[in-house]
Amino acid sequence: MIRAARADELERLRGIELAAGEIFRSLGMDAIAEDEPLTVTELALFQTRGGALVFTDASDVPVAYLLLERLDGNAHVEQLSVHPSHARRGLGSELLDNAEKWAQAEGLEWLTLTTFRDVPWNAPYYRRLGFEELEPDMLDDGLRGILECEALVGLSRWPRIAMRRRVQQHSAGTTSVSLY
Repeated sequence: MIRAARADELERLRGIELAAGEIFRSLGMDAIAEDEPLTVTELALFQTRGGALVFTDASDVPVAYLLLERLDGNAHVEQLSVHPSHARRGLGSELLDNAEKWAQAEGLEWLTLTTFRDVPWNAPYYRRLGFEELEPDMLDDGLRGILECEALVGLSRWPRIAMRRRVQQHSAGTTSVSLY
């Protein structure tokens, strides 16, 4: 089930991100695996605005999450993490589809994100889900700023890109998702 994250689950979200990051060690990206996730306070900013969605197991315990915000007039995925014990089951794709439903309801044109270009479960995964790479001259200020900040903290050791997927606009049957 997908639902809004609760305040008492934010520390668990940090644990999901840490566990999900361990796979980066297999590519020699230990710095990514060791990167500290967002703080509970930072996660709370998303959570209080309704921009923290969780995918829960049968016991209503979060096993994956997505952080969503408005950026450049679009819906921007700040973070998507799936616990390794629940990986490769389509949870990330379902969370992205839920984010798109919110964007549909808001009349936004694109779902955007930044990711590693060459990591198999990053850009190639998002391409399979309909995302396209944005060339540098296609970047709005917000996405350009995110890539610049990522470079400042050392993420550019591995090529980073911005991607987008057009939000499918439907005139009826749109699901309401809270954000802001």
